[in-house]
Amino acid sequence: MKVRPETILAEIPGWEGAEFERLTGGLMNVSYLVRSGDSRAVLKIDSPESRAPRNPRDVEARLQSIASEAGLAGAVLYHDDRCYLSEYIEGATWTQRDLRMSRKLTELGSVLRRLHALPPAPQIFDPVSAAARYAEKATAASADVERHMATIREIGLPSRLAFCHNDLVAENIVGSPDIRFIDWEYACSNDPMFDVATLIAHHKLGNGETDTLMRAYCGGDWQEMRPVIETQVDLYESLLWLWQEAGES
Repeated sequence: MKVRPETILAEIPGWEGAEFERLTGGLMNVSYLVRSGDSRAVLKIDSPESRAPRNPRDVEARLQSIASEAGLAGAVLYHDDRCYLSEYIEGATWTQRDLRMSRKLTELGSVLRRLHALPPAPQIFDPVSAAARYAEKATAASADVERHMATIREIGLPSRLAFCHNDLVAENIVGSPDIRFIDWEYACSNDPMFDVATLIAHHKLGNGETDTLMRAYCGGDWQEMRPVIETQVDLYESLLWLWQEAGES
């Protein structure tokens, strides 16, 4: 049975009778902008199809709260097995255009370094298990599925671990005006270059843009990290392909 937002809000202290409007986007949940007096929040109502590799909401809340304490995310206000209520981040959501601006790439590199400096999360990203779940639902030819699975199996588990967002696309970056990240459903410990690879591969950053981002991230020369980044780009692109073929997009 579909749960209505007013039913959920009636059970959350301080949000009873709040106004709400549906937000666009959201594949595994329905999202609403909620207003109660001067307070604003985002309410996500989960779909029954929401499952691993997405975090359970209690894990997501714990990791987002760590990022929030570091000034990198909004506060978690409430969660249960049906929904997730978090602070609404005032500011402009980034677009492809922002990732073409040297000033913003420099800022992003510095903020990303702060994120990866947080203590690693107990949960470790398992790309092979995630890929296998997508492969079960993939509609493409089996040879193509196996090709991407082979790439992911060869890369395997991360050898270096850091606190990672794991879905670092422009739509999950908000300038408020300081950068904060939203949608922590995939956060866990992973190779820190996976977050970098996501930005590069998903938004097709050129050599100059990548250099600007990485110099800010490393504080100087970064070329010795290029092979690791290239491997993580291959991992991201194969995972994305399987995700899309599974109808998750």
